[in-house]
Amino acid sequence: MKENADKVRALDTAEIHKQMREAQEQMFRLRFQMRMGQMDGLKKFRGLKKERARMLTVLREREMNPDAAAPAAKGKR
Repeated sequence: MKENADKVRALDTAEIHKQMREAQEQMFRLRFQMRMGQMDGLKKFRGLKKERARMLTVLREREMNPDAAAPAAKGKR
């Protein structure tokens, strides 16, 4: 689990927002399919919810601690 959060932390804020929009659209499609009787997407839907929660957590961490918001910039020095 920690490695997934580290992957999200490595992204910049704009990329996280882009991935969140894509996940939200995919969740909408899966939710629609499940309502139509296709239960194939339940596991994927749960995974998307967890990934979205990770992204929101990282964004909140950056909001609370703006000094540590740029881990990529530290590595380039």
